[in-house]
Amino acid sequence: MIITVALIVLVLLLCSAFFSSSETALTAASRPRMYRLEQQGNKKAGLVNRLRQDTDQLITTLLLGNNLVNILASALATNLFVQIFGSAGVIYATIVMTVLVLIIAEVIPKTYAIYHAEKIALIFAPMIHLISVLLGPITKILRKISHFCMKTVGGVPSDHHLHVSLEELLGAIDLHGVKGEDEQQERQMLRSILDLDDVTVDEIMTHRKNVTLLDANLGIDVLVDEVIKSPYSRIPVWRKNPDNIIGVLNSKLVLREVREHALQGKDLKDLKVEDITVDPWFISESTSLLDQLQAFQKRNAHFAVVVDEYGTFMGIVTLEDILEEIVGDIKDESDISVLGIKVKKDGFVTVDGDVTIRDLNREFDWGLPDEEAATIAGLMIHEAREIPEVGKEFSFHGFRFEVLRRRKNQITSVKIIPAKS
Repeated sequence: MIITVALIVLVLLLCSAFFSSSETALTAASRPRMYRLEQQGNKKAGLVNRLRQDTDQLITTLLLGNNLVNILASALATNLFVQIFGSAGVIYATIVMTVLVLIIAEVIPKTYAIYHAEKIALIFAPMIHLISVLLGPITKILRKISHFCMKTVGGVPSDHHLHVSLEELLGAIDLHGVKGEDEQQERQMLRSILDLDDVTVDEIMTHRKNVTLLDANLGIDVLVDEVIKSPYSRIPVWRKNPDNIIGVLNSKLVLREVREHALQGKDLKDLKVEDITVDPWFISESTSLLDQLQAFQKRNAHFAVVVDEYGTFMGIVTLEDILEEIVGDIKDESDISVLGIKVKKDGFVTVDGDVTIRDLNREFDWGLPDEEAATIAGLMIHEAREIPEVGKEFSFHGFRFEVLRRRKNQITSVKIIPAKS
C-alpha cells in the first residue's frame, strides 16, 4: 500500500513537471521561429501558435492541471505520512513535498525548458491542446470568475492577442551578441530599418548650402557643360532666385536630347531649358523616411526637393540617402564628399559640424541623443543654449566636446572625447 501511494505521488509529481515545463516552453519559445516553422509546413508549430493566440486559455489550463496534480500529490503524501508517523506526519509531509515539488516539479523542468523551449513546445503542444479541450468547460468558468474579480478591482483584462512589439524587437537586436564587424553592421541595419518611421527627411537631407544649383538663365551650352562636369546625375535648376526651383536636370535626359540634336544637325542653342529638365517633386521636411521610401517606390523616383511649411527650399533627398540610413555610407566612383569623421591616435574624434548624430552613433555604436538636433553642431548648440566660441569645452551624455572651428554662427569642426578615454 505504501509503495503504491508513493508511486502515485511520484507520477503526479512528474505530471506537475510536465505542466511546469510546458508553461515555460510555450511562453518562452521564439514567436518568429514558430511562425516560420508553421509557414514551412510544421503542423506542431502551427498548434503552438494557435495555443498562444488565446493566452488566458493556455495559462488557465496549465495552472489548473498543475495545481490539481500538486494538491492531489500533497494530499496523498500527507495521508501516507500521517498513517506512518501520526499527527507529526503533517509536518514531515509538508517538508518532503515542498522539497520534491520545488525540485522535481518546478526548478528542474522549468530550467530545462528555458534552454530547450522550442523543442519542448513542439513535443508537448499536441498533449496540451488535448488537455485544453478536456478541461475547456472548467477553464471557461474559472476565466469568467477571474475576469469578474479583475473588473471588481479595476484591472480589466485585455482580450487582444500578444504581439511582438517594436520595443521587443529593438531589445532582441540589442541583446544579439556582436562578435565581429559583420554582426555589428547587421545589428545596425536592423535597428535602422525599425527607426525609419521615427526619422524625418530634414535629418538626412543634403542641406541647401551644400546642394549644387544651376541658374536657368545661364544658357543651354553652359548648363550642358555643367551637367557633364558634375558628379551628380540630377541637379536642381532655379530662376530669379534659388528658392524658385523650376526643374531638375537629369543627365540621361540631357545626353539624349544633345544626341538627337547632333544627329539631326540642329544647333544646341535651339534647346530650351524645359526640354532637358523634369518637373521637380516637392516634399515636406517633416516626411518620415518610411513614408518617403514608399513614395519613391510608388513614383519610381530617386530624387525629391525638400521644402519647409512656407515652401522655402531647404535641400534635397535621394533614394540613396534613405538606403544609406539602413546599410551605411555607400561610395561610388562619382562621390566627392567625405564623411567628415577622423579618428585620432590619442583616442579622440574630430567631426565636421554638419555630420549627423545618427551617423556618429552608427559608426562608433554610441548613444548620443538625436531627438532635439540632427547634427553634432546642433546638439552642442542645444546643450550649451548658445553658439559657443572656438576652444569652449562641454561635457554631457558621457562625452567631452570642444569647438575646434567656427565660421560666423556655424560650428564647422568639433573634437569629441568618449567617456572611456
